[in-house]
Amino acid sequence: MDKHVDRLSKLDACTVSDALDRLGLRGATLGIRPMWLCPGICGRAVTLKLKPQGSVQPTRHLGTEAIDVAKPGEVLVMELSGRTDVPGWGGLLSLAAQVKGLAGIVIDGACRDIDDSADVGFPVFAKAVVPITARGRVVQDSVNEEISFAGTQVHPGDLVVADGSGVIIVDQDRAEEVIAAGEVIAAREAAMSKAVREGISIVDVLEKGGYEAMLNKD
Repeated sequence: MDKHVDRLSKLDACTVSDALDRLGLRGATLGIRPMWLCPGICGRAVTLKLKPQGSVQPTRHLGTEAIDVAKPGEVLVMELSGRTDVPGWGGLLSLAAQVKGLAGIVIDGACRDIDDSADVGFPVFAKAVVPITARGRVVQDSVNEEISFAGTQVHPGDLVVADGSGVIIVDQDRAEEVIAAGEVIAAREAAMSKAVREGISIVDVLEKGGYEAMLNKD
């Protein structure tokens, strides 16, 4: 068991984003959402970059190599330069990734066949869904190399958290301190939630609990 993935999976995207803020780190992305009512995901990144297709025909379908090299529980992270006019992912790829045991995919761009992905239970986070094909439009550029994902640099092995609030990337070299900060924030927010449920005024809970100062470094 990957201890960092196990601990991080207990935190939601907002808490991890707050932890990054507390440490002055980047990693929170914008505009990428679950494309069906899928569960949140957490795992190590397997990176995949697409590029516009030129005159040379591809010898391998995009996405297949990434699925092949990924291990169960890992998350595919796709750079598509934010494009929403062409998909980088489809239903057969979701089926193959689900059979392989991958946690899900996050795409800085569009996908297609989302009903098929939902039918097989494969989590897809993206910017949009479109019906057109990727054939003749985009091809694979690289697998498991550094990519730019929604303004954040991602390396193979970095940690990914994605849920209904968005997608967060955690640099693997800073994972321990980010997770530790997130656990502190989560514990304090849990205590505040408990107080609210017990009937204590939200004003008192937030002021006495130091909510506004919670992201300050100790």
